[in-house]
Amino acid sequence: MEPFKKEESINVFGEVLQPCSVDPVTGFYRDGCCNTCVEDRGSHTVCVEVTKEFLEYSRFAGNDLSTPMPDYNFPGLKPGNRWCLCASRWLEAYNKGMAPKVYLSGTHKSALDIVPIELLKQFAVDIN
Repeated sequence: MEPFKKEESINVFGEVLQPCSVDPVTGFYRDGCCNTCVEDRGSHTVCVEVTKEFLEYSRFAGNDLSTPMPDYNFPGLKPGNRWCLCASRWLEAYNKGMAPKVYLSGTHKSALDIVPIELLKQFAVDIN
């Protein structure tokens, strides 16, 4: 089986997509970047810095990101970790007042199909 074909690695600024995290390793491809493809149904494209509040919210919403899952080589996230979050989950968290901070340089341009750039910029930690 051929690997899924990545979309071009471009961030929301139209520049080269920057890495999000290699510790823990994140991304649909587990390459440290928020790269995506047609098969990435969740659009794991928003590079975030998780907080305790967001992790609790995510667990409550049915996606426990803090509990380690060794079978999947997933260490569990801790506050301060960066992670490629599904764009729709980020938007859902935003609507509930629980959105984590965003690294726009590491956020794939495909996130803009789901989340308006104006919202992402409100939570950006890497722009002035």
